Amino acid sequence: MPNKNAVERAEKDKRAGKSASTQAGEFVREEMKHIREGKHGARSTKQAIAIGLSEARRAGVKLGPPKKGRSSEEVRHKAERDLEKGEEGPRRGSSKRSRATSAALKREGGAAASPAALARQGRAAAAQRSPAERSAAARKAAQTKGAAGRSAAARKAAQTRAARRAAG
Repeated sequence: MPNKNAVERAEKDKRAGKSASTQAGEFVREEMKHIREGKHGARSTKQAIAIGLSEARRAGVKLGPPKKGRSSEEVRHKAERDLEKGEEGPRRGSSKRSRATSAALKREGGAAASPAALARQGRAAAAQRSPAERSAAARKAAQTKGAAGRSAAARKAAQTRAARRAAG
């Protein structure tokens, strides 16, 4: 069950005109928090992200299923089901299945949400995209930031450049 705060943050992102994946990011962030708190674990960082995306779709975020060839047919089908469930609205699930899922996740470790694991996953995902795709994503992100956000990001980038020059 998604946290009320995550739903509110996702709705705020939607009102700000941010993409569905950004809205879903709130649920992924919450999932990582749960793993770090020890509520449950995950076998891998990919699994932790997948749980967050599934919750986002079920909470009504209009995040489409992965394109053909990007993931297995099974994963695409699950994403489509989650989207449908999100449109239907909340319904009471099977308590037995829910308990079994929770018990299975509790047996998994917490290393999947470590900063190192997240950094590794991010680098691997970025490496699969072309420089043009990465650049286009950055440009789109900058558009939804707003003037104050862009200014703050520019200041931070300048500090980072200065720190790297000093270190290198």
